[in-house]
Amino acid sequence: MNFSKSRACAITCLLVMGMAALPAAAAAPTRYEAENATISQGAVESNHAGYSGTGFVNGTNVAGSSTEWTITAPSAGTATLAFRYANGTGVDRPSDISVNGTTVAASRSFPATASWATWATVTLTAPVVAGANKVRATATTAGGNPNWDYLDADVPAGAFTDYQAETATISQGVVESNHAGFTGSGFVNYANLTGSYVEFSVSAAAAGAQTLTFRYANGTTADRPMTITVNGTAVATARSFPSTGAWATWREVALDAPLTTGANTVRATATTEGGGPNLDRLRVTGAGDTEKPTSPGQPVCSAIAHNALTLDWPPATDNIGVVAYDIYHQGQQIATAPAPPHRLTGLTPDFAYQLSVFARDASGNVSLSSPEANCRTLPAPADDPPSPPGQPTVSGVQATSATVTWAASTDDNGVRAYLVRDHATNAVLATVTGTPPTTTATVPLECARTYQVHVVARDSANQLSTPSAPSASFTTSTCGTVPQPPTSVAGGWDVPWDISWAPDGTYALVTERDTFRVFKVTTSGTKTQVGTVPNTQTTNGEGGLMGLDFSPTWNGTTDQDVFFMHTASEGNRIAKMSFNGTTLSGYASVLQGIDKNRYHNGGRIRFGPDGYLYVATGDAQQTSNAPDLDSLNGKILRITRTGAAAPGNPFGTRVYSYGHRNPQGLAWDSAGRLWSSELGNSSRDELNLILPGRNYGWPTCEGTCSVSGMTNPKHTWGVAEASPSGIAIVGNTVFMAALRGQRLWRIVLNGENVTTVNSYFNGTYGRLRAVEKVPGAAAIWFGSTNSDNNGDGSADTIRRSTIQ
Repeated sequence: MNFSKSRACAITCLLVMGMAALPAAAAAPTRYEAENATISQGAVESNHAGYSGTGFVNGTNVAGSSTEWTITAPSAGTATLAFRYANGTGVDRPSDISVNGTTVAASRSFPATASWATWATVTLTAPVVAGANKVRATATTAGGNPNWDYLDADVPAGAFTDYQAETATISQGVVESNHAGFTGSGFVNYANLTGSYVEFSVSAAAAGAQTLTFRYANGTTADRPMTITVNGTAVATARSFPSTGAWATWREVALDAPLTTGANTVRATATTEGGGPNLDRLRVTGAGDTEKPTSPGQPVCSAIAHNALTLDWPPATDNIGVVAYDIYHQGQQIATAPAPPHRLTGLTPDFAYQLSVFARDASGNVSLSSPEANCRTLPAPADDPPSPPGQPTVSGVQATSATVTWAASTDDNGVRAYLVRDHATNAVLATVTGTPPTTTATVPLECARTYQVHVVARDSANQLSTPSAPSASFTTSTCGTVPQPPTSVAGGWDVPWDISWAPDGTYALVTERDTFRVFKVTTSGTKTQVGTVPNTQTTNGEGGLMGLDFSPTWNGTTDQDVFFMHTASEGNRIAKMSFNGTTLSGYASVLQGIDKNRYHNGGRIRFGPDGYLYVATGDAQQTSNAPDLDSLNGKILRITRTGAAAPGNPFGTRVYSYGHRNPQGLAWDSAGRLWSSELGNSSRDELNLILPGRNYGWPTCEGTCSVSGMTNPKHTWGVAEASPSGIAIVGNTVFMAALRGQRLWRIVLNGENVTTVNSYFNGTYGRLRAVEKVPGAAAIWFGSTNSDNNGDGSADTIRRSTIQ
C-alpha cells in the first residue's frame, strides 16, 4: 500500500469508541457542556438519565442542525476532541465536524447506542489555533445529530502531527480493524517475520530533534522489538515494544530523533520472527510543513529553437523554501527545474506548447498553477527525412487486430517513431516509439473490414518519410457490439463535457465546460438551453462545468434534483439544482473541499445501481493528494445525496478508492461492477475495475506495476492513442472516448477481465469526450470537443451510433 500523511491543516483520525490513550505529558482535558454551546435547530433537555452538567442538546431531526462549542487552546497545535453522545434510534447519525469553519471530519459516524440513556464517546484529533476555536457538529442526514452531552478538549501545549499506520508504506503486513481502540481507520498487523516494516512519510517545518511516539498493541506475552530508522539511519536498534496484555489495549513508545526540514522517512522494522506489534499511529512533536508555495509568475519563452526553448518565470515563495518547479504542457509534466530559468530540450519542432509552472517545497506541497505561456517551436532545419520503411507484411489477422511487420528506415539523426496507417484514409492505427523503435506492432482494427496498411517513419526533427508501399489487402472477421456509422444529433456546441439522460429516456441534459450552460436535447435533436450553473469558474485548463447526473428518482415534481460537478472560487464542488423538465432553478452546494488546479480536476459524476453518487476527482496536480486518505482528490468518492459518506464505504469516509491521477469515465457492467477510465501522465492511460478500498497506484505507478498493495489496471494505452474521457457500457462492451487519440475505443469485457480491444472512427471526428448509452437501446451518444483549448477550434457535434 502506498503511503499518505496526515496533515495538520485538514486531517482527522476516524472514530474511536471510548477515550483514546493520551500522550504521557498530556494535561487533563477541559470539559465544555453542550447545553452551554450555541445551538441551531435544537433544544436543551434533561429527560434521559446519565448526562453531565444540567442537561443535553436534542437537535432537530433535519440535515444542517448544529451545535457549536467555543474552546480555548493555550497554543496552536493538535487537539484531541472527545464528543459524548447518545443515540437511541438504532441507526447511525453522522455529523460533519468543523474547527473554525474548516471541516476536519466529514460525515463522522455516531453509531447507535443501546438507548437514549446510554452514553458513548467518539474521539478525533484536529488542528487548533491559539486562543478561541469554534468546534461545530452539523447533522448530515435528515435524522439530525445524536443527543450531545459534552465535548472534552485536550490541547497539549506543544504542537504535534499524527500519521496513521494504515496509510503508510507497508511491507509484509496488512491493515485490519478487528480490535477496538485504534485512532484511524484501522491499524497495521505486521507479518510474523523479521524484516516486516511500516514506513511513514513525515513532514517537519524545521530541522532538529523531535519526539516520535508509536501507539501500538501487543496481545502476546512476548516482546516484539523493532528498529527505528530516520532517513535510512537507525536511531533505535531493537527498541522494545513489550506486551500490552491484550490486542485492544494500546500503549505508547517514545524516542527522540533528528528530522530535517521538509520530507523525512521514519521506518519501524520488526527484528524478530514474531514480527512487529499491531501499529496504530506515529505522533511527531513539532508542526509539520503543510503550507503550499505561492504560484509562480507569468512564464515567458526565449531562445526558441526547433527542439528547445528557455522558459523563465518570477519565482514562487514558501515559508520554508521552494526546492523545485514542475513544468507542464497542458496536463502532462515534461520537466522539473531547480530554479528559473530552465532550458527545455527534446521538444517537437513546429509545435504549439502551452506551458505552466508549479512550485514544490521539500515536503511535497505544490502550488497552484502559474499563468500559461503559449510558445511555438521553430520548424526543423533542412534535413534529410527518413527513408521509406519496407513494405509491411501482415500476419495473425483476427477480428480486432493483426500483426504488422516492416523493414526499418534509416535517418541521419535517428528514427524516432513509426506510424502504422490505414492506406485508404491515412488514419494512424498505431504509433511505435523507442530508441530505436521496433519494426513490428499489433495493430487494433475494426471488425469485418478490408484493409491495406502502410508505414511512415518520423525522425527527431519531426519529419515524416515517404509512406512505404502498402501491404497486401486483408479482411478482419465479424464480431458483435460494433458501433455503426453515426448520425448527427445536434451541433454547434462549445466543449460539451457530459451527457445525462432523463429517467424516461426522451431527452438528455448536456453541460458545456467553458460557458457553464446546460442544454436539453431530445432524441430527435431539438436543443434548448435550460439554464446555467451559478458560482462556476474556469481554470483556463480542464476546470469549469463538468459532470452532471439526474437523481435516480427524478420525476420533475416531487423529485427535481439534478447534480453537477463544477469549479468554484475555493475549489471543485458537487452541487444540486432543481429541474422541472424545462428550467433549472435554485442552487445548493452539496460537497466542497475538493482541490482545483489548471488541470487534473476529474469531474465525472454518476449515480450507481445502489442509489449513491460516485464522484471522480483528479489529484489537482499535487501527486501527494492521490494516496492521501485525508484528501478528497485523486479519488473516486461515494456519497449520499446530501454529500455525506455513503454507508458501507471502506474507510468510513467519502473515499471509495484512491491512488488515481485523473479519473474520468464511470460506468457499471451488467453484474454491477464499476469501471473507470484514467488519464496517465507521459506513458500509459488506464481502464480500471474499481473495487472499494483499493489503491490504484498513482504516483508510484503509471500503468501496470508490481508494487505490493496496488491494484493494476485491466488495460492500458499509450497516451498518444487514448487520453481517455467518458465511457459507456453496452452489452458488457466498454466504449471509451479518446481525446488526444481522436477515436472511440471498443473494449470487450469477460467478467472482471478485458478480452479484445480495438477502435473506431480513428481521426474521423477529432477529440471525443462525452459518451453515454441511450436508454432502452443498443446505442450510444458521443460528443466531440474540438473547440477546447487543445483542439482545432471547430464547433462540436453530438452523434448517435447504433451498437450491433
